[in-house]
Amino acid sequence: MEVSKQEEVTAVSPRKPIRVWTDGCFDSMHFGHANALRQAKALGDYLIVGVHSDAEIAKNKGPTVNNEKERYAAVAACKWVDEVVEDAPYVTQLSMLEEHNVDFCVHGDDLVSTSGGVDCYHEVKTAGRYREVHRTTGVSTTDIVRRMLESTKCHFSPLPPDPHHLRPLSQGTHKHSPYTGVSKFIATSGVLRLFSETKEAKPTDKVVYMDGAFDLFHVGHINVLKKAKEAGDFLIVGVLDDDTVNRYKGANFPIMNLYERVLSVLSCKYVDEVVIAAPEKVTAEFMKSLHIQVVVHGKDTVAPCEDGSDPYQAARDAGIYLEVDSESALSTTVLIDRIKEHRRLYEDRNARKEAKELAILQEHEAASSTSQH
Repeated sequence: MEVSKQEEVTAVSPRKPIRVWTDGCFDSMHFGHANALRQAKALGDYLIVGVHSDAEIAKNKGPTVNNEKERYAAVAACKWVDEVVEDAPYVTQLSMLEEHNVDFCVHGDDLVSTSGGVDCYHEVKTAGRYREVHRTTGVSTTDIVRRMLESTKCHFSPLPPDPHHLRPLSQGTHKHSPYTGVSKFIATSGVLRLFSETKEAKPTDKVVYMDGAFDLFHVGHINVLKKAKEAGDFLIVGVLDDDTVNRYKGANFPIMNLYERVLSVLSCKYVDEVVIAAPEKVTAEFMKSLHIQVVVHGKDTVAPCEDGSDPYQAARDAGIYLEVDSESALSTTVLIDRIKEHRRLYEDRNARKEAKELAILQEHEAASSTSQH
């Protein structure tokens, strides 16, 4: 008989399990979202995530890049999430917490308000059932959209991007909201450690390996990783470096740099281990060193190595190469096409969001100044 996650929590803990609620849009689900979910889960035992519908987001914020079904699936695949509530209200209501037997609600320290400027968490804050975690700096859906629209590779580099080059989406040189304005993610060993779980394959495990760019981590990636995991017991994922991805995809790909892509892959519940800056050629020596018994690739075309050879020839020769179908039409290219098709809508959305945040910040600053006099 299958045991639910809630029953598992109850079995190992004599106290009442702490049930935590968090919610959001989770559009273009990235490692910043995953880190917020990780922090929320750390405050309790069982994490329930409410995800807003397309209609709710359009009414309060603007158009989404990913539709609601894609966003629901992306959140459900995060390893810190126990349950997803679809079509959650944009303003978090006490009734939702009661319905799901939740102890408290968690959100980041950024500002979230309705189209009318109302704090989305005013109900739960007033009731004393609100907790706050730190927002992950250096990444936002706004910045990711900008990268899709700009023909630049500055996100490959550890140096800060040129603010003048970013003007189309960062809205010129006026004062910016600290939540929507462009920033730069800095990868540290501490961040990687928080996302890792130091799993090791057991001697009896069938080890599966799959590599790729995993750029703009999406449902297509999630589906293919799920199938790769089903081919064995322990899934190792190789994430190719920026230069390798750029060589075979060109333009300003990858949109997300190596460490951003690694964190997204590490947050997926089907992944057990990650090889950072994986070799483009899966050699017999590489497979032997990691005890790999199955090498998986999607149904998309295999890009040759820089020397023109097949990166999976050794796996084919060993009879352990397997192709799986993601059964999803979604791809990095499809996501970028969506952005380009509706560029003006996204620019307007970002400008409205930033203006609203600045207005709220100015109100808070004015109130704080008044209270000090």
